[in-house]
Amino acid sequence: MKLRTMKTGQTGTIHAITVQGSLGLRLREMGLVPGTSIKMEGRAPLRDPVKIRLHGQVLTLRNNEADHIEMNLQEEEQ
Repeated sequence: MKLRTMKTGQTGTIHAITVQGSLGLRLREMGLVPGTSIKMEGRAPLRDPVKIRLHGQVLTLRNNEADHIEMNLQEEEQ
């Protein structure tokens, strides 16, 4: 699943970054590397950008950036 399609409140782990070059490097420099746990915090009113939490910090990404991040969702506790 792409990070962009996660719903508010969902958590998951980055599976892969699917872009290379300067954008891929920039995402990795921001701490978006495989194995990192992320929580979807919300979206702007027009659905772009997305707001995520990782490593105790809040980060916003444009949808075209979030499309390059493949996620594994964590199972919801019952």
